[in-house]
Amino acid sequence: MTFPDKAPVVGVPISTTSYDETLAAISSRPSDTATTVAVCNVHSVMSARRNSELREAINRAQIATPDGVPIVWGLRATARREQERVYGPELMRQALVRTGELGWNHYLYGSTPETLDHLKSKIREIAPDAEVVGSYSPPFRDLTEAEKEQALRDIRDSEADVVWVGLGMPKQELWMQEVRSELPGVALIGVGAAFDFLAGTKKQAPEWMQRAGLEWLFRLIQEPRRLWRRYLWNNPAYLVLLGWQIIRTKVRREG
Repeated sequence: MTFPDKAPVVGVPISTTSYDETLAAISSRPSDTATTVAVCNVHSVMSARRNSELREAINRAQIATPDGVPIVWGLRATARREQERVYGPELMRQALVRTGELGWNHYLYGSTPETLDHLKSKIREIAPDAEVVGSYSPPFRDLTEAEKEQALRDIRDSEADVVWVGLGMPKQELWMQEVRSELPGVALIGVGAAFDFLAGTKKQAPEWMQRAGLEWLFRLIQEPRRLWRRYLWNNPAYLVLLGWQIIRTKVRREG
C-alpha cells in the first residue's frame, strides 16, 4: 500500500491528501501492523517542534492530515497549490456515513461516558448503517498495565476496523504510537475534539470563521482560561516560521 506523500510544514511532515485519498488509503491498509492517522493543526505542529516523542509519533503516522486551515495555507504555498483541508470531524463523519461503501466496523476510544452516549445517538441519526462495535472512556489518569491490556483486548475482540481516538493532543498521538504493534490491521485515527463536535456537546466555529482560519479565535472565546497561553505563543510563532519557509521555497524555485 502506498500512503499519501508528505511535505514539511514548519519542519513537520504533513500529508498532501484529500478526504477521498485518506479514506482509500485506510481501506487498503496493511494487515500486519496498525495504520495510524494524525490530524494536525497549528497546535500539533508547534508542539511537535518542542516535544521529540510527539514529533516521532506524527512522523511515524502513515497519514498526517492538514486539519487546520493555516496548515493548508502552508501546503498550498510550498508543496501543493490545490491542497484541501482534511478536517478530523468531517473525516469521521464521512467515514461513518459511507460505512456501506467502506465496510468498516467502528470503535470509539476516549472522552467521557456522557459524551460517548451522545455520540452514539448522533451516529445512529446521521449514519444508521454504521456499526459501532465498542467504546471505552479511559479514566483521567495513567492506566495500569492491566487496564491497558484489557482495553486492547476489548478492541481486538470487537473486530473493529477503525478506532476513532478522542483523547486530545498529544495524548492520542502518543497512545496510538504506543499500541500500534498490538493492533495489527486496525486503523487508529486521532480526531481530538471531533467526539464533542459530532456529539453536539461543544460548538463548532461557524463556516466563515473556519474558512478564514479563525477557528482558534472561536475556541479561545469558548475556553479562554484553558487556551489563551496556547494561542498567544503558537499562532504568531507559526506564522513567522511559515513565512520563512515560504521565502526559502520561493528562492529555491527561482534559483
